[in-house]
Amino acid sequence: MKEKRSFFERLTGSVHLDEDGGAKEKESLPRGKNQKGLSAARGEAQAGEKENWIEEENEDGQLTVDVYQTPDDIIIKTMVAGVKPEDLDISITRDMVTLKGSREESREVNDGDYFTKELYWGSFSRTILLPQEIEVEGAEASEKHGLLIIKLPKLDKGRQTKLKVRSS
Repeated sequence: MKEKRSFFERLTGSVHLDEDGGAKEKESLPRGKNQKGLSAARGEAQAGEKENWIEEENEDGQLTVDVYQTPDDIIIKTMVAGVKPEDLDISITRDMVTLKGSREESREVNDGDYFTKELYWGSFSRTILLPQEIEVEGAEASEKHGLLIIKLPKLDKGRQTKLKVRSS
């Protein structure tokens, strides 16, 4: 099974090098194959290599995030420059946040005219498991100059309330 390239490697087109300075390539046999089936597995891997590369390019990019806490909130910050706020999809549960969106590249320049092309274009997503439960209803999101800030109020498990019993 081909090792999945990191987001950075997909983003920059770089290749992970092994200790000898050569391109690192891991090869494993499909399930049920033994050493005799190695040449057949290599042939299958080479035949599917182009397809795997295309599928890999269509994967979502992964946002980089900062997640920290204040006494009352969990804060998530991420850069979403080039994405309209209405094009962001933020799903929140008590213990998880999922961010999805897409950056669309304008086709003003031919690919052959680029000297450097490092920006990430296309769809992206990120799922963040929260360190503690939050109040979903109190969550707030704001965006300014491409920085998305999500403020998630912590669930206060120690909070108590008095319940009055009514007679019917």
